[in-house]
Amino acid sequence: MNVFECIRGMRAARRFADRPIPEKILGRILEAGRWAGSAKNRQPWHFIVVRDRTMLDRLATCGQYASHLRGAAVAVVIVTGSARYDDLDAGRCGQNMMLAAWADGVGSCIASLHNEAKACAALGVPGGMKIQMAISFGYPAPGPDDKIEGLPKAQVLASLGRKPLAELVHHDRW
Repeated sequence: MNVFECIRGMRAARRFADRPIPEKILGRILEAGRWAGSAKNRQPWHFIVVRDRTMLDRLATCGQYASHLRGAAVAVVIVTGSARYDDLDAGRCGQNMMLAAWADGVGSCIASLHNEAKACAALGVPGGMKIQMAISFGYPAPGPDDKIEGLPKAQVLASLGRKPLAELVHHDRW
């Protein structure tokens, strides 16, 4: 799959088939994160790979829209320090992982762990470190994925689809 089609075709997957992700594919996902660009090439991230069902259930209770973690084959929690651009760098890293996963047919969805203290305690994250996000990964389950936390997508999301480019692009000045 070429890069543009991968970007254009990727959608958040919140329901997953009961199918493991092969180690080779998981390795590529992690490598894609490792190769993300970062401010001054600091590479501030650490990855916690979570496969344990009990831990996935626990993490699913740490965020408002994190229940998709329960059904994931694996989740990757991205942890950084709190330097100025760590959040941006973590986002770049996570997007790389999600695109690499999608290129291999693996779906994903980002979860914000709003109860970070609970998540840090569960995962043993050292003091001074910050959980930036958790990403669920798995092969998408067949059938419609039309609900988020039991509600119709249109009720939860700001919009469905994408805004036209003409509404977003300004040339030389606003």
